[in-house]
Amino acid sequence: MNIHHPALNSRRRSGFTLLEMVIVLGIIAMILGGAIFSMNKIGNSAKLSQVESDFKSCESALAMYKLNAGSYPTTQQGLKSLVEKPSSTPVPRRWIQIMKKVPLDPWGMEYGYRFPGKKQPSEFEMFSKGPDGQEGTPDDLSSQDD
Repeated sequence: MNIHHPALNSRRRSGFTLLEMVIVLGIIAMILGGAIFSMNKIGNSAKLSQVESDFKSCESALAMYKLNAGSYPTTQQGLKSLVEKPSSTPVPRRWIQIMKKVPLDPWGMEYGYRFPGKKQPSEFEMFSKGPDGQEGTPDDLSSQDD
């Protein structure tokens, strides 16, 4: 006599098989991977926005420096001239501290500065070496880029 008790059958069927668990975990892993990939893109976008913001704030500070000193700082004087009075030629007759400190780029490096700029020699140029930290590579960012 083979009697099947309904409670025993439903108990056996109520659990998940190993294959079902692996499939569900695989789907969750794919979703998480896509989310992490998307977050990385958002993070890069935020860093690019920070560079543009830093360029704008330093541009305002450099305009004030030029108003007081008569010209932009030289490449050698650099952005430090916004924080400390330059001692190299040309030493500005009228100088005030415009910034408490020069910001670092989002990758923790100092912004580069040159006057005259590469593309527009009559203007200064600020630049970031980008994520790779090396100048002259495609990921570099310049205040003279369009």
